[in-house]
Amino acid sequence: MREAKFSTSSALRGRHWRPRQHQIHHQMNQFQQPHLPIPEQLIVSEEGSFAYFTFTQRLPVIIERVIAENNFSPSVVERLKTLAQDILHGLIRPLEDDKGADVAAWATYVEPFIGKPWVDTPFYFAETYFYRRILEATQYFSSEAEHRIDPFELQKRLSLETVMDSVRTASIQLKNLNSVYSHRDFSWKKTLTNLLYLDLWGNRADLSLHPQAAGKFDRECLEIHREQRHVLLDDTNLVVNKISNFHKSRIDFLVDNAGFELINDLFLGFFLLASHAAEIIYLHLKSHPTFVSDAMVKDVNYTLNFLANDSEKDVQDIAISLQKYIADGRLRLIDHPFWTAPLFFWKMPDLLRQDLAQSDLVFIKGDANYRRLIGDCHWPFTSIFQDIVCYFPAPLTVLRTLKSELIVGLQQNQVEEVSREDSQWLTNGQWGVIQLVAR
Repeated sequence: MREAKFSTSSALRGRHWRPRQHQIHHQMNQFQQPHLPIPEQLIVSEEGSFAYFTFTQRLPVIIERVIAENNFSPSVVERLKTLAQDILHGLIRPLEDDKGADVAAWATYVEPFIGKPWVDTPFYFAETYFYRRILEATQYFSSEAEHRIDPFELQKRLSLETVMDSVRTASIQLKNLNSVYSHRDFSWKKTLTNLLYLDLWGNRADLSLHPQAAGKFDRECLEIHREQRHVLLDDTNLVVNKISNFHKSRIDFLVDNAGFELINDLFLGFFLLASHAAEIIYLHLKSHPTFVSDAMVKDVNYTLNFLANDSEKDVQDIAISLQKYIADGRLRLIDHPFWTAPLFFWKMPDLLRQDLAQSDLVFIKGDANYRRLIGDCHWPFTSIFQDIVCYFPAPLTVLRTLKSELIVGLQQNQVEEVSREDSQWLTNGQWGVIQLVAR
């Protein structure tokens, strides 16, 4: 993977000292949305930006790996190579010769951008469109569901094998915790605190950014106390105190990556179910492959089977317990086409919004979900998080490591200090946030 060679200094100046003129998106008025005026979206063509780096450097490499790791026909390989050229020189078009159930929806999504160069479109739209075009090129939807080829399957499975030493270490804190489960005492809160930090730093292991580094990041995640100073916004104590009052509640996870991060989601879910803080947990997963390592229902099932056959009994026991929770209906794996759409969360369908409104707490995992939560827009870094996410239908906690050039809720002195310490702080995954909006 090529090392990033972009600068965030211009973004800092433009966004923090002289914010862009706010632009209200009138087409969103029919939806509940942030209280604040919504700024312009990040555009791919902003040279020196992470968006521009993504399209000129990262995405072509992702296509190369898809070709190398799958035994696709020559015609599929040719389509993928054409896609690699299109992202830099081609124009936006509707999906063609594609049998996906979302084709009609995508016709609506691309309509405002038909005939425009990819680089002149909003970053989140273009990135989501890219991954959907990979499925078009590989004819993902041409086979029956059980025979579909996930172009990122090999990467996701190999990443599991590289992190098992860390998984075994993490499983130790969930061993023999019957007394901890029964009493919401210091030990219970300490275990939950550690699991939250572990789940946050598990978000570093993103195969679209660091395809070779899963083993490196999982070892760093275990160094919880050393990493704590890298949590720029830390509501962990508030989250722990809130959950400590839960009894047989409903908790939801908007899941991000398969691999080590998903395992940490599952370990956290196991703790919450075993201690009856949660009676039921919903894992909201992607309905088709996207963003390389984003987790689908099949990835959860594969991961649990993989863990259930591990050499370490503690890992086996946790996996088998989670499989039993699935069988009993206490852990529910669900997907929805909205989670793979190029839409921000304030455009969530009413039925999905109403369902999430039943949750006592929603964990929103990862960078892409954060981008959708606040809009992939040029917010000043000091914007008030709660005023932006006021539309969300339930209490929420964000667990996110920074991998894109947006964040809100900071103080000006924080921005200046972290910028001096790390020029790539916005995008290198070394800094994180745990943000609670309790309602």
